[in-house]
Amino acid sequence: MLTCKPFERFSTFKCLVGAIAFLIHIARSFNGTNPNSECKGWHKCNLPRTQDEMTQAKHIILQETQKATFGKELSALKAGKSISKQSTLLKLSPVLDNGLISVGGRLKHSEFENFEKTPVVLAKDSHVSLLLTRHYHEQIKHQGRHLTEGAIRAAGLWILGGKRLVNSVIHKCIVCRKLRGKQEEQRMADLPPERLKTCPPFSYVGLDVFGPWTVTTRRTRGGQAQSKRWAIMFTCMSSRAVHIEVIESLDTSSCVNALRRFFALRGPAEKLLSDRGTNFIGASKELGMDKTLEQYLKDQGCSWEFNPPHASHMGGSWERMIGIAWRILDSMLLQSKVQLTHDVLCTLMAEVTAIIYARPLLPVSSDPDNPFILSPSMLLTQKTCLSPPPGDFLDKDLYAKQWRQVQALANQFWTRWRREYLPTLQQRQKWTVSRRNLQVGDLVLLKDKQAPRNSWPMARVTATFPGKDNHIRKIEVKVNDQGGVKTFMRPVTEVILLLPKDNS
Repeated sequence: MLTCKPFERFSTFKCLVGAIAFLIHIARSFNGTNPNSECKGWHKCNLPRTQDEMTQAKHIILQETQKATFGKELSALKAGKSISKQSTLLKLSPVLDNGLISVGGRLKHSEFENFEKTPVVLAKDSHVSLLLTRHYHEQIKHQGRHLTEGAIRAAGLWILGGKRLVNSVIHKCIVCRKLRGKQEEQRMADLPPERLKTCPPFSYVGLDVFGPWTVTTRRTRGGQAQSKRWAIMFTCMSSRAVHIEVIESLDTSSCVNALRRFFALRGPAEKLLSDRGTNFIGASKELGMDKTLEQYLKDQGCSWEFNPPHASHMGGSWERMIGIAWRILDSMLLQSKVQLTHDVLCTLMAEVTAIIYARPLLPVSSDPDNPFILSPSMLLTQKTCLSPPPGDFLDKDLYAKQWRQVQALANQFWTRWRREYLPTLQQRQKWTVSRRNLQVGDLVLLKDKQAPRNSWPMARVTATFPGKDNHIRKIEVKVNDQGGVKTFMRPVTEVILLLPKDNS
């Protein structure tokens, strides 16, 4: 008789049953009990297996599996003795049914079929139990645990600890991961140094484009000529101040001109951060091609750093500012209902900037001894929106003390910024648990917002980029697309792990 060790060579229950059924067919060919007279001895038989051969094969598989896992209980039941009180089968009142250990239970007089009243008992650690669970999970088209358990029980099987086994099979099932798998995530990274530095405003800047708006450019005999406008928002990473520039198009030239205006008004930045918009990529190349600007940026020590594509959450510090600007502008346009022109849009953007300047970085205190609101305007405009103190001051005092007043306001901003604002950034609001790092060779499903989930392509991780804490949040993947190979840079939140490298 076969032992259970050879069963582990098979990856599906159907193949295992087919192999045992073929051996039964060959054995019958030798002893002359095969109903087909043409099949004699060892031969390659292309005929389908009979139902009797398949039924006998399943019986042998279950019998050998029980011998390997419940040998003591099987011997006791065959001898007519009671099983040990330490046995895991004790609560099932096991009985022998056609040579197999089955559940005795209390449903003997029910109207159920015999295989439903006395299901065959299997251990969850058996390889055959794993194959059977996969088999019935595929039969119900990869549905959840309850449907899989129901299919197993309806087939006349009782797997001890079956819930854990079914959960494990579903968790490792690649088809289920394709259909319902969650996108990867990683523990939230520490704040970058540029958000924690006490430095001049707009030293470290995040920028992004938002819009468009339709504006009236000129009047014609046939009506009004209209065009679109966009805006670039520059966000100071430390003081949370913003600067908005209106642009006429999304091409590289408009982006470069907006950058030049920003540098002229706010001074050169040490680092620019943005997503991988085509206009930003072109602008960075354009700045590199222009020898004058290249030398200017080199002299000022300015660099441009890009986030991975489809990683808007990595630019959350300036994406939130764009959301605030949208809400303010929508309210303005709803109330005024003016016809937008380029000048009107620029004026509205300036007012939006002023409102964002005045927003409190912290909850407004009700303490009368602390009337100052910590806001970007406190640093940039040096105005606290409070009336001057009463008293008579001479012009010489004004000129002598003005620099001290300005310095005091700046010192007060940075002191409160360090003492009150920075501690509010300490806590991680989500992504608090460290996850397994994706590795080179992992098989993943690449998210595509333009296609249904069943059409998302599979990809192989070809490179990983660890952060300062050694967590992987950015990867490079390779996809086969229409006979060609394409490489993409993506955040881990845009992929679903299908098969780890260790299990491939």
